[in-house]
Amino acid sequence: MEKFSDIYKRAVERKGSEKMLKLLLAKPLSTKQLVTLSDDDWLEEFTRKVFQSGFYWSVINSKWAGFREVFWDFSVEKLLMMPPDILEQKASDERIVRNYKKVKTITDNAYMIHEVAEQHGSFSEFIANWPSEDIIGLWAYLKKHGARLGGNTGPYALRALGKDTFLLSRDVESYLRAHKIIDGGLQTKKSLNAAQAFFNELQQQSGLSMQELSLIVAYGVGDNRVGISQQL
Repeated sequence: MEKFSDIYKRAVERKGSEKMLKLLLAKPLSTKQLVTLSDDDWLEEFTRKVFQSGFYWSVINSKWAGFREVFWDFSVEKLLMMPPDILEQKASDERIVRNYKKVKTITDNAYMIHEVAEQHGSFSEFIANWPSEDIIGLWAYLKKHGARLGGNTGPYALRALGKDTFLLSRDVESYLRAHKIIDGGLQTKKSLNAAQAFFNELQQQSGLSMQELSLIVAYGVGDNRVGISQQL
């Protein structure tokens, strides 16, 4: 395994200077900041990421005002009281991307968020207090209890709202495979554990967040034309 100092040096070289690299890095929210997010915020971001999966992000973003109108600003309380026939009607509304299977995840994930909030005070408390050194455990929870939040969907939603997490972007995956840290399927338990152990070790060496470390690894490999989805 490479030392963090070597990975960091390569990223600095590829970005031209340490100053330039630092400009590209971003820190996650603190625990205090995370707990101020509403349950509705989480439902909205989960829904956004579910719909962005398999679609051009620009298409989803251009229709997002419509999504907010149709789904009452993603109010968990209101959506949980919505009859199934109303959901079907909303799924065919021209203001959104009409895909019933994905629309159904809204109420499914609203129910998950509500159940977690009942046990932990709020969904944000649950997320904020989950340790980043076992972030793959949180990914697994979202995959098991949520709807269509497996793969990179759940992790990208967490990153978007400020939870500290590394991401298995194409550049990060490329690095992990090149250095024999993973050698099988990306989402297997073995690969995920190996990736978590790798980032835990980097964190011990650097004191940086998982988010910063993930970006530094990504900026040190590939062609470095990192898109918005990889920088989130």
